[in-house]
Amino acid sequence: MSTHHTPTPAQRKRRRWLAWVLAVLALLAVFALYGQPGFMVMLADQVWACF
Repeated sequence: MSTHHTPTPAQRKRRRWLAWVLAVLALLAVFALYGQPGFMVMLADQVWACF
């Protein structure tokens, strides 16, 4: 017995839309962090600590 469920076109469209929204929100969060000098200094210190 197979319990595999094939999503409908509407569900696929909704999932694709949700994925785009999440990707844009993640990018906006990253760009907001780059606008904060303290974060940039901390990031540079962490990268420098690797060497």
